[in-house]
Amino acid sequence: MNTVTINRKTAETDISLTLARGTGKAEIDTGCGFLDHMLTLFARHSALDLTVTCKGDMAVDAHHTTEDVGICLGLALLELAGDKKGLTRYGSMILPMDEVLILSAIDLSGRSTLCFDVNIPTPKVGTFDTELAEEFFLALVREARITLHVKQLAGKNSHHIIEGIFKSVAHSLKAALAKDAALGDTVLSTKEVL
Repeated sequence: MNTVTINRKTAETDISLTLARGTGKAEIDTGCGFLDHMLTLFARHSALDLTVTCKGDMAVDAHHTTEDVGICLGLALLELAGDKKGLTRYGSMILPMDEVLILSAIDLSGRSTLCFDVNIPTPKVGTFDTELAEEFFLALVREARITLHVKQLAGKNSHHIIEGIFKSVAHSLKAALAKDAALGDTVLSTKEVL
């Protein structure tokens, strides 16, 4: 599968998301400027084309919008990876961004695990609650059925830390989704299925 569209409507959000293997093009409108920024750079650094529109209960806050976009992106990633035949499966990146250094590692394991060892020093970046970064990735991991480790090795600026996380995870995902010619039409597992 090269293009996936997810539509999800609840009492709190109405989301349309399209994800495709591509060059990193993004058209993002979630109603949350900081989340739009993170998703735009996520698309660019993962080389996945991403279109997202979300009408959410932003009068409350960005929690439901952020979590539900994570759910939809996770569902799209699960479908995009398909049966995982021929995929590298693993990806990792130690990404520097100014004073920040973020390590991320992904396994397209079929098992949902998030280890998020990050210390964001401020409760907000603009109007965005910084604790929502973890909520986004928790939702994504659950629906994509992947193992994701994120570890902050250095950093003081909250914006830089979160941006470094999104960029690092994007690069790890790009590596994990890449085709490995040596695998042919097999899955990188002794179980032969993920």
